[in-house]
Amino acid sequence: MYIESLEIKNFRNYEYLCIEFHSGTNILYGDNAQGKTNVLEAVYLCGTTKSHKGSKDKEIIRFDQEESHIRMMVNKDGVSHKIDMHLKKNKSKGIAIDGVPIKKASQLFGIVNIVFFSPEDLNIIKNGPSERRRFLDLELCQLNKIYLQDLSSYNKVLNQRNKLLKDISFSPQLESTLDVWDQQLVSYGKKIISVRCQFMQELNDIIKDIHKNLTGGREEIFLEYEPNVSADSFEEEMSKARGRDLKFKMSSIGPHRDDFCVKVNGIDIRKYGSQGQQRTAALSLKLSEIYLVKKIIKDNPVLLLDDVLSELDSNRQNYLLQSIKEIQTMITCTGLDEFIQNQFSINKVFRVIDGNIVTE
Repeated sequence: MYIESLEIKNFRNYEYLCIEFHSGTNILYGDNAQGKTNVLEAVYLCGTTKSHKGSKDKEIIRFDQEESHIRMMVNKDGVSHKIDMHLKKNKSKGIAIDGVPIKKASQLFGIVNIVFFSPEDLNIIKNGPSERRRFLDLELCQLNKIYLQDLSSYNKVLNQRNKLLKDISFSPQLESTLDVWDQQLVSYGKKIISVRCQFMQELNDIIKDIHKNLTGGREEIFLEYEPNVSADSFEEEMSKARGRDLKFKMSSIGPHRDDFCVKVNGIDIRKYGSQGQQRTAALSLKLSEIYLVKKIIKDNPVLLLDDVLSELDSNRQNYLLQSIKEIQTMITCTGLDEFIQNQFSINKVFRVIDGNIVTE
C-alpha cells in the first residue's frame, strides 16, 4: 500500500499543488511556516476524513475561498484507487472513491491506513486523558468500521443526553425521557469499552519488545487500560450517577472519560517519569501502531513524520529510521543533516518554499 500522488486546490496556503510520491522515503524540507505540514495534513485528511490537528473544514480552506479540493491516488495490491474530497465552508464534505460518491465516512476506511507522528505526540504521555483517548480512537476508527459507527453513535447520544440534562432544569417533567438515552448510551458504550480493552492487549504484546530495544533492555513498559466504568457495571453505575448528572447537567459516567496508564518498570511515568522516559514511551507507542496495523491488515501503513526527528536524540532517530525502511514514509524537516548523519536512504526530496514545491 502506498500513495502515488496528491493534488490539492485552495488548501491552507496552497492555491494549487500536484505532487507525485515515491513508494519509499519522501522528504519535504524547508523553513518553518512554508507549508510542509499542510501537505501531510491533506494526505491524512483524505485518508481518514479528519485533520490530525482536529481542525474544522472551514479552517482548512484557503483564505478568501469557499471551497477546497483534494485528490489522492492510492495503490493497494497493485490496483490504483482515486479518493476525491470536496471541502465546503458551510456544508459537510463530499467524498468519492473511484468516481462514486459515498454517504458514510466508514466506506473510506480500508482504502489506505495512515499513521501520523508529530512533535505533539511526544507529549501524549504527560498530557491529559483526552489526548490518550484520541490516540486510541484515531487508530481504532481506521482499523474497525464497526467501532467507528459505534463511537459516532455514542457521541451523538452523549450530546443529546447532555442537552436533555440541561433542559430538565427548566422542565423537570422531561426527566422520564432520560431512560431512553441511558439505554442507548450503555449499549454503544459497552461495545466501545470492549474493543478498547482488546486493542490495549494487542498493543501491549507489540510495544514490549520495541521499548526494550529502544532502551537497550533497561526498561520494561506496560500499558494499563483505565476504563471510567466496566462494561458489566455500566448500566448500574449510570443509574447511581443520575442525581449527580442532573445536578451538574452533564454525563459523568462512560467511555468518554476513559484513560490509560503507561508504566515503565512498574512506575506510572505520567506522574513520576522523566521527560526522556515519556518521549521514549511515546515513540514506542507510535512504532507499535505501525506494527499493529501491519498485523491486522497484512500490509504496511503509510507513515507521516512531521518534524519529529529534530525532537529526538541520535539513538532514537537512528532506531526510528531503521524501523521504517520498508514503509512508504513522508517526512517533513528543516534540513537534511539527520539523514546524512544516519546514512539513511532517501528516495525523493521536495523543497517547500511558501506554498510551492520543487522536486530535487
